[in-house]
Amino acid sequence: MAFFLTRRGASLAMLASSVAPFSAVAQTAEVWSADMAADALQQDLIRMIDVRSRPEWTDTGVTDGTWPISLHEDRFAERLFAARERAEGRPVALICATGGRSGRVMRSLRQAGYSGFLDVSEGMLGSAAGPGWIAGGYPVVSVDMALAALPEELS
Repeated sequence: MAFFLTRRGASLAMLASSVAPFSAVAQTAEVWSADMAADALQQDLIRMIDVRSRPEWTDTGVTDGTWPISLHEDRFAERLFAARERAEGRPVALICATGGRSGRVMRSLRQAGYSGFLDVSEGMLGSAAGPGWIAGGYPVVSVDMALAALPEELS
């Protein structure tokens, strides 16, 4: 638990360390912890997409304020770039279960020369990078609530 609190404190310090906290962090890191993403999402500095499958959303819920756009469904790329437009200049964080799929999407985007995206490396369930969104105690909503809040152009 001490590691988690220390890591969270470090994340908050990074976000608070400049006059424009998001831009300072965004320029140096495309891979974020769940703590950093939760703080930035709460401050309306990012938008987030959950790229997992619908059954996974049903099992765990979806992070509150996140757009559920499954990597496993038709038109993923079209919807991903529509989300970036809808983010109005804010970076779009990608989250999956453990950081594997979101990391692969990030690598593909980076190789293709796209910017404006971040990877939440811990995912919902945690990974070697950290405990994850759920263990961090961050809010989740039901898949039905998340889908109902999804902007029409992203569905």
